[in-house]
Amino acid sequence: MSRPLLLLLIRGSAVLVALLSLTVTLWTGLEERGAALAFGALVLVGELTRWTGSESREAAPLGAAGALSYALLGADAGRPSHHGACQVVAVVLAACLLGGVPHIARGRGPTLDHLARRILTVAFAAVCFQPLYGEGVFEDWVGPAYALLLLALLVLTALCGAVLAAAQAHGRTRWPFGPLLREELRGLRGIGSAVCATGAVMALAVAVAGLWALPVFSLPLLLTQLSLGRYAAVRGTYRQTIASLARATEVAGYTPAGHARRVAALSRAVGRDLGLAEPELTVLEHAALMHDIGQLSLVDPVPAGATAGLPAEEQRRIALLGGAVVRQTGVDARVAVVVERQADPCREQPLSARIVRAVNAYEEKVRDAGPGGPLKALEALRLAGAGAYAPEVVESLGRVLSRDSLSLPAWGLSLGSARQDPNERSLG
Repeated sequence: MSRPLLLLLIRGSAVLVALLSLTVTLWTGLEERGAALAFGALVLVGELTRWTGSESREAAPLGAAGALSYALLGADAGRPSHHGACQVVAVVLAACLLGGVPHIARGRGPTLDHLARRILTVAFAAVCFQPLYGEGVFEDWVGPAYALLLLALLVLTALCGAVLAAAQAHGRTRWPFGPLLREELRGLRGIGSAVCATGAVMALAVAVAGLWALPVFSLPLLLTQLSLGRYAAVRGTYRQTIASLARATEVAGYTPAGHARRVAALSRAVGRDLGLAEPELTVLEHAALMHDIGQLSLVDPVPAGATAGLPAEEQRRIALLGGAVVRQTGVDARVAVVVERQADPCREQPLSARIVRAVNAYEEKVRDAGPGGPLKALEALRLAGAGAYAPEVVESLGRVLSRDSLSLPAWGLSLGSARQDPNERSLG
């Protein structure tokens, strides 16, 4: 299946589910309007307090937990509910659309993919639970057995959401599906597990204590959501600091403008193609941004900052100087290790250092190659042999460049700014 067709299929399915749910709900009317209003308000608050950071798989965990708990709601204060799967989707859709208005006004609205994923995952949970509950299948499921049933359904829903998120990212970016799916599954161990647990607890609590249980059990997740927003702001400041340090070589005239950002963007794309996890990608990106910082210690600048053509010993000396500078800045020690080892013999380097070495050499060669520069530079890396550049990294670089039409981003920009990174992911 072609990638545009995959995205069209996911979005089209979400549209059909949404239209069907709205039509059925408008035709039959709302059941248990108090519960619909309460859960809709909970999802609305979650969407209003969502944040746009990229450090978490779920930008609105409270909204996701509220939507999933409504999908798995079987009773309200001991009275069986009859709202059905279509009403669940309709209420969640209305709350998500209303909660997205302020973000859209500020130019940071939820993407269509986020909304499609939310609709499909909530519909999956509701269809798995509501019809069977309405038929009385779960009447004999009490106590721990009922709680385990809800958790099992939430886990299946989380897996469904991970597959959808990976498929959407694959369709948008053409990155390999396998590594994207592994990254989504890793993310479920963090905020994803909190969303599942909170969704199950809220559904159980409302079944016993009524709707008054919602604000009590949603408060911890709301506080967590606000904390995640602050954490994302700190991480953003941290990355800006690293980017500013990386620009020091450009300001001093040691390297061309935008060189570090282009190397960092391309290194991250290669690392993702090779299946590195998100924490490893972050270390790789930061190391690529600061890979030339050792040149600040040189008395005589390297012409055009082109270190790839220097003798091995000189490359090694600059790399060690760069690692020492990075360690003094207080940046993650793993970043310093990558910077230090980018000039080591290829077979002795960690994968991140191999990537930085190959991508830096490519960027330097393509800069002076003239017409057909990307092809010529890539061929030069291949002809250099396995002793100079890791063959698996060079081939991955070729795949990344092929997906980007063998072109670098505009001068001074990065791949991340030229094409959206699929970091906004959602459990539900």
